[in-house]
Amino acid sequence: DWGNKGKLLEVINKYTPRHGEKHLRILVYGPVGAGKSTFINSVTSALYERMSYEAAANTSDSETRNGGYSDECYPFVFNDMMGMEGGDRVGIHPQDIKSAMMGHVKEGYKVTPALKNIISDHHYNPNPTIDDKVHVLVLMLSANCPEIDGSVIEKMKEVRETARDLGIPQLAVGTHVDLSCPEIKKDIHKIYLSKTLKEKMEELSHAVGLPLNCIMGVKNYSEETDTDDNIDTLILIALRNMVNSGMDFVRRKSEKNK
Repeated sequence: DWGNKGKLLEVINKYTPRHGEKHLRILVYGPVGAGKSTFINSVTSALYERMSYEAAANTSDSETRNGGYSDECYPFVFNDMMGMEGGDRVGIHPQDIKSAMMGHVKEGYKVTPALKNIISDHHYNPNPTIDDKVHVLVLMLSANCPEIDGSVIEKMKEVRETARDLGIPQLAVGTHVDLSCPEIKKDIHKIYLSKTLKEKMEELSHAVGLPLNCIMGVKNYSEETDTDDNIDTLILIALRNMVNSGMDFVRRKSEKNK
């Protein structure tokens, strides 16, 4: 339903922290060039209906960052990290992502591609609260990318297994859907009719071990100078699913603690 933007915003706006958390923390990770920072900017643009460039889209950036709305209208925080690469001494190490999921990594931590003992770092948080911990883990992948490097898939698997053990809900977002299929590029309404994209999403599902209904396709804002309701709709569908998953997670944690 392409006229559903208002209803999507209504669902998203209904979320209020109620289980001890001040906001939902969403950790975005994935290979270099997947569009993590651009997606965060696109979410901001869709929510405020104006273009946003807050999260620096820089694949060489190694500093963890919070990008979000906890100090404004929306109680969501996105954590952005450098991308994954093949090999042991390049890109972010899975251990850093796992530490971030558990709330041990403070904002501003400089990621070292080679494995580093973060416990000795002043950015280590030894006693994380529910606000410090990640409530939703989102894997960002480009729907237009070639086959994912095997070593990167292994790193993703390591991160996913930790999230599973912690009970953290996991979703995936396929970016660049317009570049994956000429029909979608001409008309974004064809996103759910494209056999090409469906096959690509099935490949991603098999590669990363997530079911198809946990993978959402979006087009990030990259060339546009103004927002578009159709692009917003896809972005807000993804955000709604993140918010719903995060709400369920903090509720379950609260009930378990009681």
